[in-house]
Amino acid sequence: MSFDDYLRQCQQQVQRALPTMLGSATSEFSDADAGPPLTTLFEASHYSLMNGGKRVRATLVYATARALNANIDESALDASACAIEMIHAYSLVHDDLPAMDDDALRRGKPTCHIAYDEATAILVGDGLQSRAFELLTELPLPAPRRLAMLRLLAAASGPRGMVGGQSIDLANVNRQLDLATLQTMHQLKTGALIRAAIGLAATACDASDTELQQLDRYGAAIGLAFQVQDDILDIEGDTAVLGKTQGADLSLNKPTFPALLGLEGAKALAQQLHEQALTSLQGFGPGADALRQLSNYIIERRH
Repeated sequence: MSFDDYLRQCQQQVQRALPTMLGSATSEFSDADAGPPLTTLFEASHYSLMNGGKRVRATLVYATARALNANIDESALDASACAIEMIHAYSLVHDDLPAMDDDALRRGKPTCHIAYDEATAILVGDGLQSRAFELLTELPLPAPRRLAMLRLLAAASGPRGMVGGQSIDLANVNRQLDLATLQTMHQLKTGALIRAAIGLAATACDASDTELQQLDRYGAAIGLAFQVQDDILDIEGDTAVLGKTQGADLSLNKPTFPALLGLEGAKALAQQLHEQALTSLQGFGPGADALRQLSNYIIERRH
């Protein structure tokens, strides 16, 4: 199977699982049928969650299990992949809000607050985040592994991770950042969730401490490379291909790697991070080829 076929297979697998994992509006907390009054909330949640995307984080879940050659219930991988995609989708819905990035386009479609309204978008994000953690509690795995996975996703999503990175980002619009601070911002905002996707799968598969460390080093490298390439695409990409407004970061005068390193310097950094990712996988056999190819995909993608 080619890598493109494998990537498509992972995308299709998580796309099939997501609607079921999102669940219905039936509520155990209501005496009456909660479906009708919750229709808009669930429609907007489905709209935001199923709006395409590369599904890189979900693919990392499946590819990590493959690298470990783990004999694990496929439903546990699906639930882990869906949980990470729900957290990612919630972050995008909130990032697009007027109080944050104020973007009207996401993956070529109106953002949630444009398609619905701001209050609904906020609640969609809240609901997707809660459902992600609920999914992990339901995994067919030993309780200590489920607890470790819950802790990892909570830490990566919260103020020391993704939320913290967004806070640094918003606090530094129209300000100059040094390279170390810019790197920290993206290690939290983008990298933490990418590392969590790998860590969730590795923990589910009961990886050894050495394997966890090697895979986390890989995740740290590709997590930063992902953002470096995003910054490059904000300059070189096309709105129709990107599915979001090209030049948005530039127009907001947001700190980026090309702004600090120059375009060629940013491209060199992306390549360096790719090489670091490959080095971290030296202890793994052919089963990790999908992870190796995914690292290359991240720095070669055009959207």
